[in-house]
Amino acid sequence: MSRTMNSSLKGITWNHSRGITPLQAVSQRYAELHPGVEITWSKRTLQEFADFPIEKLTETYDLLVIDHPWVGRAAATGCVLPLNEILPEGYLAGLAENSAGGAHQSYTYAGKQWALAIDAAAPVASYRKDLLERHGRAVPAAWDDLIVLAKDGKVALPAIPIDTLMNFYAFCLVHGDSLFKNPEEFVARENGVQALMTMKELYRLLDKSMFSLNPVAVAETMAGTDRYLYCPFAYGYSNYARAGYAAHLLHYTDVVTFHNKPLRTTIGGTGLAVSAHSRHQETAVDFARFAASGNCQKTLYVQHGGQPGHRSAWVDGLANQLTNGYFRDTLATLENGYIRPRYNGYLYFQDHAAHPLWQCLSDDTDEERTLDIMNQIYRKSRPAELPASSI
Repeated sequence: MSRTMNSSLKGITWNHSRGITPLQAVSQRYAELHPGVEITWSKRTLQEFADFPIEKLTETYDLLVIDHPWVGRAAATGCVLPLNEILPEGYLAGLAENSAGGAHQSYTYAGKQWALAIDAAAPVASYRKDLLERHGRAVPAAWDDLIVLAKDGKVALPAIPIDTLMNFYAFCLVHGDSLFKNPEEFVARENGVQALMTMKELYRLLDKSMFSLNPVAVAETMAGTDRYLYCPFAYGYSNYARAGYAAHLLHYTDVVTFHNKPLRTTIGGTGLAVSAHSRHQETAVDFARFAASGNCQKTLYVQHGGQPGHRSAWVDGLANQLTNGYFRDTLATLENGYIRPRYNGYLYFQDHAAHPLWQCLSDDTDEERTLDIMNQIYRKSRPAELPASSI
């Protein structure tokens, strides 16, 4: 690895204030501390963020913000650096000990650390406090409360294919089944059917427009109009809990219980990886170390719109003051979150299985037929040599 006095690095992230603004701020400060270093960031859409092959991006960019299901592909292709072979063991142990939920663990795969968690998220509940008070309604605490509010047309919920899949995992788990442990079916048929029927109870009550909205679009709708009071589970964005970011403030809280059980929503967030093709690997790794450190995460990163992967920021008084308690009020859901599979092939399942599930919920098609299709896709996604218990 080489670290030159004049290093110009390129990074790629996603095009929301939460994705790019904190990295620009941290990069500016890093450049001030390291004269001769310049880091510029490009951005891509949320869909491109999920879909574009990581190995192609590493040919162009030194630093990559990635979603954790990509680490199986990273391990198979060697396109990003295994950071545990470069960074001090004590530093990584500190990140693991201070991870916001499973953020750090989600980038650990096949015994190596493929990225550093700089951002943490899970589906949480959001609401318009002002509207709830105006209508004399309380924040739903349990599933039955949510259904009552949804029947009144006051509930918004992102229901594009990928979000229906992420929420499907949560309902499979609350109905008592583990996921992706059987080589023939990713969920037991009975539990999968139960999960779909439970989801239909809610999704049938949604305005059809929800089936074309992602979490950002739902947050913008709730913050920009007075139509909806509550969203039960969507990937949280602390930006909308900050004064001045949108027309109206959103407040966030833990998700409802289902039959007295908390829902385990599906962890998202992002990690910062370093390209194995970078000509400035030492500088890139050092920047990643700086950006993921506890001190940076709970100061520069969160102050510029970030949603840190370091737990110290989630319990920090100033961070919670900036976000009207976003971090404090959703930490329990994050810490209970489910980590998706990361085997090389899982993303094929995620990309292709989400659509039949979406059709089942949006068009009210047959549950068992839907699971048959999804299991066919699942079997195709699994490498033959992959142990049944592997994720």
